[in-house]
Amino acid sequence: MAKAYQKNYIYASIFYMKFLGIDYGTKRIGVAISDDNGTLAFPKEIIPNDANDLKKIGDIIEREGVEELVIGESVDFSGKLNALSARIEIFISELEEKFKLPVRKQKEFLTSVEARKSGNTKRDLSPSQARSRVKQIKSGRVDSSAAALILQRYLDKINKSK
Repeated sequence: MAKAYQKNYIYASIFYMKFLGIDYGTKRIGVAISDDNGTLAFPKEIIPNDANDLKKIGDIIEREGVEELVIGESVDFSGKLNALSARIEIFISELEEKFKLPVRKQKEFLTSVEARKSGNTKRDLSPSQARSRVKQIKSGRVDSSAAALILQRYLDKINKSK
């Protein structure tokens, strides 16, 4: 019985790992993290896009035991790469060079818009909920939620193929 358990544990450790999702923006970088099984994504934090962004991402990678990065690939309404795409490619190169981890791209079409919606329409919001929603958008909390959506789409895709 112990051998069977050990075999399953080895199997699980090979196929399950932790992922970090990134929603790259010119002002802020939204970050999300997966569970240990690589099946669910959760908003983590927002990092200012400045000279310390890679250090902060590195701290999260180390603290959380991340083994793979997933970054949103910015596209326009026709599905083509847009103006932000070149900056994302440079950022990907920096991530790969600094962390030596695989970096995967996942299309991020309208994830920020989707993250702003939490199932409520404007008519469903009370005045205090509306103020709270405006604060959330202005503070950038939407960016980590968008990163979670990007990461969840990627996790769904790879887990579907297992």
